[in-house]
Amino acid sequence: MRRALLSVSDKTGLVEFAQNLIAQNFEIVSTGGTQAFLAAADVPVIPIEEVTHFPEMLDGRVKTLNPLIFGGILAKRDNLVHRQTLAEHNITPIDLVCVNLYPFAQTIQEPNVTLAAAVEQIDIGGPSLIRAAAKNYNDVLVVCDPDDYDQVSHALAEHTDDTRLRKHLAAKVFHHTAHYDAVIANYLTDDAKPETLTLTYKRKQALRYGENPQQTATFYQDCQPAPFSIAAAKQLHGKPLSFNNIKDADAALGLIREFDIPTVVALKHMNPCGIGSASTLEAAWDKCYAADSMSIFGGIIVLNRRVDLATATKMHQLFLEIIIAPAFDDDAYAVLAKKKNLRLLTVDFSNAKAPEDDELISVRGGLLRQERDNIVDDPAEFQVVTTAQPTAEQLSAITFGLKAIKFIKSNAIVINTPDQTLGVGPGQMNRIDAVKIAVGKAEVKEHYDQAVLVSDAFFPMDDCVEFAAEHGIKVIAEPGGSIRDKDSIAMAEKHGVALVFTGNRHFRH
Repeated sequence: MRRALLSVSDKTGLVEFAQNLIAQNFEIVSTGGTQAFLAAADVPVIPIEEVTHFPEMLDGRVKTLNPLIFGGILAKRDNLVHRQTLAEHNITPIDLVCVNLYPFAQTIQEPNVTLAAAVEQIDIGGPSLIRAAAKNYNDVLVVCDPDDYDQVSHALAEHTDDTRLRKHLAAKVFHHTAHYDAVIANYLTDDAKPETLTLTYKRKQALRYGENPQQTATFYQDCQPAPFSIAAAKQLHGKPLSFNNIKDADAALGLIREFDIPTVVALKHMNPCGIGSASTLEAAWDKCYAADSMSIFGGIIVLNRRVDLATATKMHQLFLEIIIAPAFDDDAYAVLAKKKNLRLLTVDFSNAKAPEDDELISVRGGLLRQERDNIVDDPAEFQVVTTAQPTAEQLSAITFGLKAIKFIKSNAIVINTPDQTLGVGPGQMNRIDAVKIAVGKAEVKEHYDQAVLVSDAFFPMDDCVEFAAEHGIKVIAEPGGSIRDKDSIAMAEKHGVALVFTGNRHFRH
């Protein structure tokens, strides 16, 4: 008779699995809660104390850490000395170990959980058992996931529990324990810049391809995804998200969290093509759409209010890839869901202002980590360096533009009013080209004569100020700090432009 050791926190499917093991001539050894659970279901089970000849102690902290258990797991069956040692010490081999770990990750997600309560959910014996079994996978089947019960039961019944399956299950153990330890390490770490950065993610979705069809891709999520995130979003309708959809949607969420009043953001290729704010969502949509009615085609839309029928009806007239909102009215959803491929997602906007984790950027051979650009530019700290002065409304427009500029690829220029973008010049190799693009898009728009121009970084020379002034811009905002600031100031004075130094750069590469 073969022996199996079962000790689990998650008891899903356990009784049926144990019954299948018994049918395959296994005797079952078990611990405390698992033993009681199986016994209550009339599954024959040997208490762990009958094997170790030692009681559970220290509130269950010590029960399986015993040579009579680990010897039975780690002994190599084809090693004569190991077999002799087992016989000498009367150790019965253990042929299958089924263990899943204390629910540490679930515990730390509970509201107001204490450090002491979290620490109690750090499993010691469980990881040791499955790591030992995984190390000796040629002789011991190891199961750490209830989803594998059926596969293992079938393999035992059909005698197909070969090395390939055993190695697969062993690898799964080490992924599982590495993930488990990483969650604990990150929870206990107070250092913002630890010497070792331990990351762990779980596969959320296999993607059709990456940025291009020739690239494979997978979506992994944090073990505790922030509520205000694409990883935690609920998809209500439409085909699965693509790699590019996920990146764009994430960028759109980052931008929309900057705004408090009803706001709509349209985003394409990681850059906003339109932002509109108003007293109602429908009016905000109108401003967003008017900002760039061409580029919005095929775009990602995020709205920070529940979508109503009037707004949904207008969006329905366009081809859009994704619409993200806190919720959809039933009649609004019915209208939008007529397009079978349109992805409709909801996100928990009540957490939009929650502190965000640092962003991680992959580079060849390593990883960059930085704080997110969450600074709020304060008009009280602006410096007006020209004779011409901005009005209160123009200062409000600068603040709006600075919220947008943080999410436009550098070199970046945005021309906007206090509640609407008019022209976006993104991702150019030189700043004057970004200015020309933004001006070209904006000067044909209504309210252009009331707009301000905002730059994500300083002007290295005066040509940007000159071009903008020659095309009717009366207020320009930039961080300042160039060794040639005086040239830009002089050019602004020449044209009667109010030049405002904001003090904060907002590069986005």
